[in-house]
Amino acid sequence: MLGAFIRFHRERLSPPVSGGRRRTPGLRREELADAAGLGLTWITWLEQGREVTASVTALCRLADALHLSAPERASLFDLAGKMDPKSRPEPGNALAADLLELPALMLVPAYLLDHCWNAKAWNQAAARLFVGWLDGAADDRNLLRYVFLSPQAHLLIDEWETRAERLVAEFRADFNRRPGDAERIAIVQQLNSESALFARLWRKHDVLHREGGERLFHHPQMGPLQFSQTTLQLALQPEIKLVCLSPR
Repeated sequence: MLGAFIRFHRERLSPPVSGGRRRTPGLRREELADAAGLGLTWITWLEQGREVTASVTALCRLADALHLSAPERASLFDLAGKMDPKSRPEPGNALAADLLELPALMLVPAYLLDHCWNAKAWNQAAARLFVGWLDGAADDRNLLRYVFLSPQAHLLIDEWETRAERLVAEFRADFNRRPGDAERIAIVQQLNSESALFARLWRKHDVLHREGGERLFHHPQMGPLQFSQTTLQLALQPEIKLVCLSPR
């Protein structure tokens, strides 16, 4: 697949102006190798599907020489099984207005988390469910600080410690993608100093993908509640999460 991808994009490029007749469309392999500053044999073997190692540096040069668009570049790295150093999205708290309106369109409790797991938008159903976090009485909208530092979370969330352990592992997966992020580091430092449980769980280095499933709550007014949670991530902003809870 990688070889066919490279060959297709090589052959679609306009060849250098020359007086001679060309038997093949686009660039020749040697012309691509020269443009990318890479070995002809290496490119030949890649196109032939041989077992050769493609370094990140070589893939970057190849992407530039092939004049790949952003989606094409992403596919090149995906097919090579490498991470593109240019693909990491820059975090930001400023979200588009239409994105912030998504939770209000939901009939079930729904909220939008940013890269630091701050709730940036939520609907009334979510505000009624998450007492002490998304209701009017709360002044801190960070999910991790709510779970670990708010006594209301301990009472609301069924099997609180089990859920807290999973949340730490899920946040660790996000954290590890950009371990130098100052905002995330500040959250971790605060929770390490203020929550013994968080500090112990953070030292374990467990990593989990954020998944859905059954969620149980003991609401102070509505009593026991059961939901099925689904988390959606945006294609262009994968660090932004839309979380929906469907009653069961």
